[in-house]
Amino acid sequence: MTTTTPDPAALEAERARIRTEYLKPVGERPQSTARGLHHTALISSDVERTVRFYQDVLGFPLTELIENRDYPGSSHFFFDIGNGNLLAFFDFPGLDVSAYAEVLGGLHHMAISVDPDRWNDLVQRLTDAGVPHEVHSGVSVYFRDPDGARIELIADPLGEMYGHQVL
Repeated sequence: MTTTTPDPAALEAERARIRTEYLKPVGERPQSTARGLHHTALISSDVERTVRFYQDVLGFPLTELIENRDYPGSSHFFFDIGNGNLLAFFDFPGLDVSAYAEVLGGLHHMAISVDPDRWNDLVQRLTDAGVPHEVHSGVSVYFRDPDGARIELIADPLGEMYGHQVL
């Protein structure tokens, strides 16, 4: 694979063009047609290992475990990640699914908002569980789940990123 180094000035010029054309000031933006994120679904290679990680290490309660309607024998299970949002998983027993990979159109990372008062405790829980992680800006911690998906726990308020309003 060949990579080229993009011109930083050209990249910023393109971002500025897109901002000018599409980014409306807060008072001029239409209301979203969405109510929120119902769930994000990832793939699990081991249901029990995934439950132990997300529930026991991260503190996201398992809320349901049912059969996947689209693939007999497969499980569809859900974790409460707050504010009425769910993180879901499928397993596909007998199906040869590849290892996790970051690819175009795939998941880069999922950022989950956590209470600032709980953030340090969660970082410690990752440490205690032996989960390699990286802390950034004192409010974000990045790590990979048992199947390799990159997860971020961020203590900034919803709609804010490192002190910058994004909503």
